[in-house]
Amino acid sequence: MKLAEHLSVFNRAVRMVFRQDRTYAICIILLALVSAVSPYVPIYFSAELIDALTTGETISVIAGYALLTVGLTFLFQLVKSILQKMKERAEDAVYRAENWQYAEKAMEMSYESIENRDVQLLRNRIQKESQTGYNRYYLHQCMDGFVRYTAQIICSFALSFSLFANPKIPIHMKLGLLLLILATLFVSSITVSQGEKAVGEFNKNNVFMNLVSDRYEAYVGNYTMGMDIRLYGMSDTVSGAMLKLNREYSDKWLAVAKKLIVAPVSMGVLNACIRYVTYLVLIVGALAGGVSVGAIAKYVSCILLLVDAVTKWARMIQVAGTNNHYQKRYFSYFDIPNNMYQGTLTVEKREDNEYNVEFRNVSFKYPNTEAYALRNVNLKFRIGEKLAIVGMNGSGKTTFIKLLCRLYDPTEGEILLNGVDIRKYDYDEYMSVFSVVFQDFRLFAFTLGQNVAAGITYDKERVEDCLIRAGFGDRLAALAEGTDTYLYKDFDKDGVEISGGEAQKIALARALYKDAPFILLDEPTAALDPVSEYEVYSNFNRISGDKTTVYISHRLASCRFCDKIAVFDRGSIVQTGKHEELLADADGKYHELWHAQAQYYEK
Repeated sequence: MKLAEHLSVFNRAVRMVFRQDRTYAICIILLALVSAVSPYVPIYFSAELIDALTTGETISVIAGYALLTVGLTFLFQLVKSILQKMKERAEDAVYRAENWQYAEKAMEMSYESIENRDVQLLRNRIQKESQTGYNRYYLHQCMDGFVRYTAQIICSFALSFSLFANPKIPIHMKLGLLLLILATLFVSSITVSQGEKAVGEFNKNNVFMNLVSDRYEAYVGNYTMGMDIRLYGMSDTVSGAMLKLNREYSDKWLAVAKKLIVAPVSMGVLNACIRYVTYLVLIVGALAGGVSVGAIAKYVSCILLLVDAVTKWARMIQVAGTNNHYQKRYFSYFDIPNNMYQGTLTVEKREDNEYNVEFRNVSFKYPNTEAYALRNVNLKFRIGEKLAIVGMNGSGKTTFIKLLCRLYDPTEGEILLNGVDIRKYDYDEYMSVFSVVFQDFRLFAFTLGQNVAAGITYDKERVEDCLIRAGFGDRLAALAEGTDTYLYKDFDKDGVEISGGEAQKIALARALYKDAPFILLDEPTAALDPVSEYEVYSNFNRISGDKTTVYISHRLASCRFCDKIAVFDRGSIVQTGKHEELLADADGKYHELWHAQAQYYEK
């Protein structure tokens, strides 16, 4: 990265902190200023007090310096304490705001990006880097450091300038002290740069190791995986793998730590040299009558603080430079665009639910793949039609639903709603036309009613009606809190655990509650036995009324009640028709699938 890019990234990062919480950002700056200036108050007034004593000033003057020393020191400490408490309180808001940024980004991304493995790895990586201090902690540290050490350098120069301007101190001694300070700055820059480079390389080379370690920790911490770990005796395997990773990590870090020890040792030696040379300069000045007793204490303290500030300011440049690389990667995640075309047409709200959908020569390839998941698909939905989609795993059934819901756009061809390409419709309005239950649906650890309504507030009677219609009535009646019952125990110790079949019925109730013209069911009853599945589908077929309903199922017997069946094979529709028609075609794919399943239920 060039200097201009470093400045641009750092500037953007600072603006982000102000945007997250202005109070926190202001507290960082003010606290840094107060912390930088406060040591110089007792240094200056103590020097004046000592000189007043040695020159025989009046008691009122001496008492005045003592009062200023104590009073101003107390005042600065009080202001620091107040600012520190304000900063700590605001820090929680910043932490929450940063975590919420990930949620906001995930919700505004295209589904293509959400499913993209590289995007998932990038998010995991920047979150892990943030946990180790990069992005957030080092950014805040640099904001504090640049303000603090700049103010400290200015104050040190202001109070020690008279030493270098003193004509009674030989110029070669002044130059020697100045050169020693510059040498300290140079050595500090080199050692800090090498240390930051070593740490950066260490973190870069251990990205995958950190991700693997996180996965193992997730396995151990997930109670649902605890059953398999115990039943299959996997504890030694998991713990052994984690121990091996930890040992490898520790060995690598030990090698880095040996390199890092050079910096504090070399800086300790240089600081001792500066202190010694400063005393020599001051002794020469004092013997020549050009430096007072109070000034000696002031100059020593200020020069040491100056060296400390200069070296730490140089370190902040190195830290900021390193962190900018991480910050750039951090921003690259939040800069991922949503490239799906956002239409503007309004989806007409029709009382008669006259929504016609047509797939016209649709082909689709998933990003970064060459094989077609769908190829030349042509299909029309008749309003109120019950359509079943069947086929073997990988035949393109779920991809078909994803395209219909516009989670992806076709690679070729077009999908039409009432004769208009669906890409031209307002995205959110188009999505409102569909109620979908995917095979990998999720329920949240919220109340039962909130899960059905997919919202915080809901119509209780309507939720109960949808649950009963979806076959969850008996379990609902047994819940003491009814629709206010929490699912799982994440937020409520009295939350209920539900079976896979019960979860699917809740998901079906959610689809009913939305009351959209199209209902899409992508194998939502996979956890039910064939008889229960058939009962659910039969009932759902009845309660869905005149809505257009699309079913995906591996169990062909559950699709007999549908008006039309589309048979997918290797990404294409190879047959369409009613159950009887398709079964009569002995050479067809449907006949093959039907009899392959039927043999397991025949005596």
